[in-house]
This record gives sequence, structure tokens and C-alpha cells, in this order.
Amino acid sequence: MIIKTITDQKKWDDFIKSHKESNFLQSWDFYEFHAARGKTIVRRAALNEKGEITAAYAGVVETAKRGKYLAIAGGPILDWQDKTLVKKIFEDIKKSGEENDCVFVRVRPQLELSDKSLKLMQSLGLKKAPMYLSVEYAGILDLTKSEEEILAGASQGFRRKLRKAEKAEITTETSEDPRIVKTFYNLEVTHAKRQGFVAFSEDFLTKQFAAFAKNHEVLMYTAKKDGEILAQNFIIFYGPEASYHYGVSSDLGTKYSAAPLLHIKAMAEARKRGCIRYNLWGIVGLEEKSHRFYGVSEFKRSFGCEELKYTPAHDLILKPTKYQITKIVESARKKIRHV
Repeated sequence: MIIKTITDQKKWDDFIKSHKESNFLQSWDFYEFHAARGKTIVRRAALNEKGEITAAYAGVVETAKRGKYLAIAGGPILDWQDKTLVKKIFEDIKKSGEENDCVFVRVRPQLELSDKSLKLMQSLGLKKAPMYLSVEYAGILDLTKSEEEILAGASQGFRRKLRKAEKAEITTETSEDPRIVKTFYNLEVTHAKRQGFVAFSEDFLTKQFAAFAKNHEVLMYTAKKDGEILAQNFIIFYGPEASYHYGVSSDLGTKYSAAPLLHIKAMAEARKRGCIRYNLWGIVGLEEKSHRFYGVSEFKRSFGCEELKYTPAHDLILKPTKYQITKIVESARKKIRHV
């Protein structure tokens, strides 16, 4: 077995997509997006004697005032039962962090949370991170079910909103042209003010959309009434999963319940593409009523989704003294932001 940097996109994506637990977080194009932003990226894979990939991880080097760190979201992708392979990959992850002069490496694997998964992280020398890396608690819909079956499992409120949108004669359309991001960004700015969060920049969103659009892995869903945009959803389709990446709506969009209609359309497209699940992404616990995402979580639960808890982010500490600063700053930030 050898572990090396991979430059073959097809080989990379074929391997990642072959794993049921994978999603766009370890896709080739997600790291093309990071590279387009001037970030240093890492793509490493273990190959057997036949030259076949048996394990892989991609990461991005993030720069902060307190030092650089390597972020590996949704990876590595491998057979977690193969202890030798797991050990070798994490040795290489440590090496990648050291080569990029990182204070630590943050990993959030595609492992469902369990006592066993936490013990595994500990056995590999990782410590639970003070801050999350990508979503750790998600709402999942099973796309092997029909639309009728999914609606039967949804709340009465969700079905009522859907009927309301249909009666209002809301039209929907899709686009994979990155120029559509401008309308999304404009709506996001007002949506962010209403909901009290910081909007992503137009450049950030456009580069991300363009990276996935290049290989037809993204669609922007738009709901309109009388020509006015009510809501937009940024949906990524990758391998076994369709991901509700971002969504925005206007006050009028909320009034007419436009968002559920867009999700139903996106799920239909996901089935056509062979996706087996629809990831609504972040939700918070029912008890976390003070959390800023509590309201959004209740909306997502109205779909009747299953709730999946991933093993939380863990850190492989490379420079202990500098890492203590990160731990103090991030712990305080998490408390202040209620996340």
C-alpha cells in the first residue's frame, strides 16, 4: 500500500461516490472551490498493489490569527473496520498537517455517533474539538421512498403549507448558470437581516456554485409568484446524496410557503439522478430552544426526517501550546454565538 496525492478527478470521485455514507464534502469539486479562493488543499489516497484507491481524504488549510489548521470535513472515506488502514491514513493526516505547518488537524468523519466511534477517535490520539466542523446533527429523508410515502410521514403543517403553495399558483424553475447566484445573494442579505445571521459573500457563493456547476452537480431552485422571487434553494447532487446546502426566502415567500414546494421538486430530481437520500443538513436538539437554529430545525423536522448524529469534530493536536489559545477562543465563541 502507498499513500499519495491524487490528481485524477475521475478516479477520486468514482471512489468517493462508491461509499454510501459519502456526500459533497469529500467531492473533487468542493476542493476546486477552495482552491479558487486561494486556499491550499490536500487530496490524499491509499492505493493497493493494483493501483486501486482503498481510502481517501481531502482537506483545506485554513488560516487564523492563532495559527493554521487543516480541516477535513466528511472524511476520511475508508473501511473503518480495517484497523491497519485507519492507522496508516491518520498517520498520513498528521503528516499533511505538519507539512503545512498547522497547529492542529480538525476531522469530522462520516461516522454515526456512538460510544465505539468516540473510543476510536480517542485511540487515534484525537481530542473532541471545541467548535464544530460542518454539520454534526442532520435531518435525512430516505429517497427510496416515493413522494407519496414521504408526504405521508410529514407533519400536517408541512402538507398544509405545500397545498397552500400549490393553490397560490407559485411557479418553480431551475438553473445551473452561476449568474443566478446574484439573485440568491440579494435575497440572502435581506433574509440574514431578518433572521440575524451573517450572509455569505456573493464571491464565496458564486465560486462555490460554479465549481459544482462545471460537472452538473448543482441546481438553483427558484419559486416565483407573478414574476417576483419568493424563495431559492441551492441544492448539490453528489453520489448517493442530494444536499440542501443553502436556502433563502422573502417575507412574501414565507407567507405563501414557497420553500416546501422547492424541496419536493429537488427530491424528484434527486431520485432521477439515483440519489438515495436527501440531506436537509443542520438541526438542533428539541431541548435547545435558545439555539439560533431552533426554528429552522422545527421546519426541517416537519418533513418527517430521520435524525442522524455524526461523530463530532475531533482535533489532532500538533502544537499543544498554540492549540490552547485556539481552545480558549473557540470555546468562548461557541458560547457567545449559541451554536
